[in-house]
Parts: sequence; structure tokens; C-alpha cells
Amino acid sequence: MQKDFEKISAYWQEMYSRQVKEYRPFEISEEFKRFATIFAPGDSYLYIVNLHNFGLEYVSNSVERFVNKKAGDITLQDLLQTVIPEEIEIISLKSKVINNFYTEFLDKEDVLNYKNMFSYRMKNAGEQTRTMLYQAFPLSVLENGTPEHVLCIQTDVSHLKVTSTNTVSFIHINGGKSYYNIDISKGTFEPGESADANFSEFLTEKEKTIVCKLSRGLNAEQIATEMNLSPHTIKTHRRNVLQKSGCRNTTELVAKCLTTGIISPVLS
Repeated sequence: MQKDFEKISAYWQEMYSRQVKEYRPFEISEEFKRFATIFAPGDSYLYIVNLHNFGLEYVSNSVERFVNKKAGDITLQDLLQTVIPEEIEIISLKSKVINNFYTEFLDKEDVLNYKNMFSYRMKNAGEQTRTMLYQAFPLSVLENGTPEHVLCIQTDVSHLKVTSTNTVSFIHINGGKSYYNIDISKGTFEPGESADANFSEFLTEKEKTIVCKLSRGLNAEQIATEMNLSPHTIKTHRRNVLQKSGCRNTTELVAKCLTTGIISPVLS
């Protein structure tokens, strides 16, 4: 398994570090640290990685629930080694597709507009297998379009019954064109239309708001109070969304909306 980790690290070094020739630290403000405290509770953690040497420039303290080390001592290799063996080759393919998307498919002006996301399985500090939702946001980009600093957010979504999939989604953070559940089998980014992409377009803003509140564990009565609507109206919206999505229940619905980027476990 160690050789598999080294294979992934070698690929990252080849594709990114040779492009990011000069080390430049990312300026971490007090505002960002407050953001980290708010959006990295016990079931998630976040970090900033410098692609020059894949060093971690910031790691939230909540990482200690997932890795049996102090936050200040954790390296990217430590995080990679939490991935269960069956996922290593899949993570490698996902890395190749992500690199291809940012460095070959996108114009450099668009790099900062997209986050990438996927799910995978890992073992936490207590040796429990958990399903994690990984989201990565480029924070800075070189003249040639290569990402330099990346913010990564990892969230435990095991309770939502989300499974690890062989796909990656690329979400435009300003409402532009997104690419959902891209197949990774060839190791290259190949855009295509999917049912999930159409599904996201079918949901109204009110329906998305309701799904976000469902993901927080609220019931119809609680959501109705927050939105100043009747419980019957909320139940009708939920039923309509289930029909549009083809999901059998709320748990499946929330999971699908998470993995297609319609809602975020961090911001919902």
C-alpha cells in the first residue's frame, strides 16, 4: 500500500510541483481563521495546501478527530494514509481527471471559479470506516493557469448514506456551467450531459432551500416555521423533489444533492 501512496505523490509532484517552481506562502488572515472555526466543526476539517511542495500551510484543529496527531504535526501524507486501500487507485484516477480539468480543459481565467468534489472512504483515528465528501477550491493561480494554493474541505457524510463513487464533479461557484459526476475510468476529463445535471436545473430555489434544511435534520414542521409556510406545503415540495430526483426517501435525496453539488454539507 505504501507504494500506492508513493505513486500518487509522484504523480502530484510531476504534474504540479514542476509547474510551481517558486515557493510562495499563502497569506492567512484572521478572517480566514474565523471562517475555519465556523465551518470546520467536529465532523469536518479543512486545510490549505501549497502545490509547490504539497506542504500544509494551515490545518484546522478538527482534523485531530480523523488523524491521531496534533494538527500542527500533520502532513498531506498523513491524510492520504487514512484512505482505505480499496480507494487508492480510484483516488489516483480522480487526481488525474482533476489535473486534466484545471490545466488542460479550463482557460486560466476560469480556474478560480471552480471547485471539485468527490466522495471516498477512510478510517478515522478510532479505526472506524467513514465516507468523506472532499471539496477543493483553488485560491491562487500561476500565470500559466496552474493552481498554486488550494483550500480543501473534508466532511464526514457517513450518516447520509453517501457512497464512494467513481466520479468527480466540478461546480462553478458563481452559477456558471457545472460538470456533474464525470467518469474517471480513462483518467482524463471528458465533459458530457448527465441526468444529474438536468436534475439540478429542475429544482427551484425554494426546493433547494428545503433540501438544505432537510440535510440539517429538520422535519416538515420545523422547516415550515423557518420559512413561514405550512407543513403541508413543505411536504408537497418534498414529494415533488423526490419525484424529480427518482429518490425513494429523504436520505437518498440529500445524498444525491450533496454528490451533485446542489447543496454543501459545510454551508447548508
